[in-house]
Order: sequence, then structure tokens, then C-alpha cells
Amino acid sequence: MSQARALLTGLLAVAAAASSFASPPSSIGKGEGKLNIIAWAGYIERGATVKEYDWTTEFEKTSGCKVNVKTAATSDEMVSLMKAGGYDLVTASGDASGRLIASKLVQEVNVGLVPSYKNVDPRLQNASWHTIDGKHYGVPYQSGPNVLMYNTDVFKKAPDSWGVVFEEQTLPDGKSNKGRVQAFDGAIYIADAALYLMTKNPALGIKDPYELNEKQYAAVLDLLRAQKKLTHRYWHDATVQMNDFKNEGIVASGSWGFMVNSLKGEKKPIASVIPKEGATGWADTTMLHTNAKNVNCAYKWMEHQLSDKLQAPLAEWFGTVPVTPAACKAKAPGGSDFCKINGFDDLNKIKFWKTPQAKCTTQGTCVPYAKWAMDYIAIMGGR
Repeated sequence: MSQARALLTGLLAVAAAASSFASPPSSIGKGEGKLNIIAWAGYIERGATVKEYDWTTEFEKTSGCKVNVKTAATSDEMVSLMKAGGYDLVTASGDASGRLIASKLVQEVNVGLVPSYKNVDPRLQNASWHTIDGKHYGVPYQSGPNVLMYNTDVFKKAPDSWGVVFEEQTLPDGKSNKGRVQAFDGAIYIADAALYLMTKNPALGIKDPYELNEKQYAAVLDLLRAQKKLTHRYWHDATVQMNDFKNEGIVASGSWGFMVNSLKGEKKPIASVIPKEGATGWADTTMLHTNAKNVNCAYKWMEHQLSDKLQAPLAEWFGTVPVTPAACKAKAPGGSDFCKINGFDDLNKIKFWKTPQAKCTTQGTCVPYAKWAMDYIAIMGGR
């Protein structure tokens, strides 16, 4: 089955889901012995890469819950995996969490059974991507921006605009950016192009990069079609992107702090910046599958994830912002000031991923995510 057909089939299947929400438990019992989690690469570490970064082994010992991880590369993949079933938790970004709730693939979480929930950043406790009508459908995990990663041998001065990846131009080394930049392999990337056009072409009147009317949407797609001619690859695998920067001559791309930190750790000429147009970002939420079999272990993990033992090292490791402000004062293995470095004070400036809806707040009617998904597949295919 082609990638396009597989994704569209998954979206239609999710939209048709009709299972009922499970009632949240009123107490936590003994752990079931295992826990199956869908997560982003680098989110569930047990010291296999760098031994100091391990927030899973101790949890397994104290809870008796063996953690099994399925790494997902995109939000669409996370939704498809949750639809397939067999998992307990998913660390979903805002563009997936809305779909998971609407499709009744996740259940309400009794945050009263997560004592540390009171320590979550007030800006995130009742965020719209996981809270509906006062009901919580998950526990915040980490957040962060989609940064512009660049090669410092090419850019002696940090690029100040996303235009370096969206429009053909001569880079500081005298060579074109054609074939030397990348774009993200996910329909939510349309919002990155919309964010750029908010500043580049204010006459379009875009107020929210996730809320686009037909005229605005058409302009964004035109930009992305032009970008297609520049891109070396549409990336979704963190390791592949890092290899491309090391071996394939890639010098600029939207990326995550995880890749930036990893490449810096290898002493590669890499840095990152949030350009003048701002950045999109992700506020990830741990969500519990409606048909989860290991609910007790899941609740134990949701409490564990809010501890400094996870929040601090994960933030330093991945280049993210803890969801518990107190974790900023905790010591991480590398000893860095990770909250300052990763933008804790800039959280209000990030346009967090959310699922585009036909009914929107900034204007009458907007283009929904299903169309984003179909059109972006076409663009990546050169159509």
C-alpha cells in the first residue's frame, strides 16, 4: 500500500472510531508487570546511549512495571498506532492529541491519582490540547520549539529568518541553498510555512498558523511547492537527519533540540536559533488508551514522569522544557542550565502544534487537517 493511501486509510479509520470513553479509575492497584508506550525517539531512555541519562530503570525496579517502547517518527504514526491498539500510553503532541480525543482512542485521566499534577506549570495544567470541558485526557510530559538548526561553518552568523529553508537564495558560503536544506515529513509542517508568511506577507491576514482560510491556505501551499525544489529530504527520523548534516551536506533545517544537542556532543559545527518570525512547537502529553490493559502501571508512570528524576535529565537530553517549573532547579547529568538554554521563559512565544479544524476562532471557516494531510502528501510527491 502506498504511503499516501496508508495515511489516508488511517485517518478515515480514526475518524470513524466510535468506541466509548472509559471511565477513569478511582484508585490505583498493584502494577500489572508491564507498560507499553508509544514515544518520540529519545523520550524513554534507560542509559543505553549515555549511561547517565536513565529515568526508566529505577521506575521499573520500584514499580515492577517493565517498560516497552515503540518509537514513532510523526504524530500521524502515533495516531495510527493507537488506532491499531495494543498500547497503554502515547506521548502525543498537540496535533495528535486533539484527534485522539475526538476519535475516543484515549480515556479521561483522573489527575487526583497523579499527586504531582499540582506541580505542573499553570500554563499547561488546563491546556486546550488535553483538556475538554474540565476533563483531562492526559498528563503533560515536555514541551519545546521547532528550532532552525544550521551549520556554523556555513553560517558564521546565525540565520535570522526561516526564509533560508523556504526560498531559494545564496548562502554565506557563496553557494545556493538548493539541495542543502530539509523540511519535515508531516502535514503539520504546513503551519511552519504559514508562520513564515505571517511576517513575510502580512497582507494575507494570517492570525494563527493552524487556522487558514482558503486564500491563505493556497498561498501557503504555493510556498511549500516552491520549497520542494530546494529540499534534499523530508525528514522524520532524528538519526537520519543527523547523518544528513554530517555526511550529506545539509546546512539548515527545522529540527529539535535533541538533534542539536546530539550533534554538538559529537563536536560537529552545529547550532540552532529561533528566527525573527518565531517558531512552532510541541507540548507533548502522555495519554492513556481507551482499551489500555496496564492501567495501574500507566498511572504509576504518569506520576513518575512529573518527578525531577525524569523532567530534569530529559529536558537536558532532548533540549526540551520541563512541565514542572521546580525541575529547573534540579541538577541534570550534564550540569547545564537547561531551562534557560531551552527557552522556559519563552514558552508564551511558541505556536504549539494543534489539530487544524474547520471551525476556527480567528475567522469564519478554516481548512481542516484532513485536507492538510492529503495536500502535503501530494507536495512531497512533487504534485
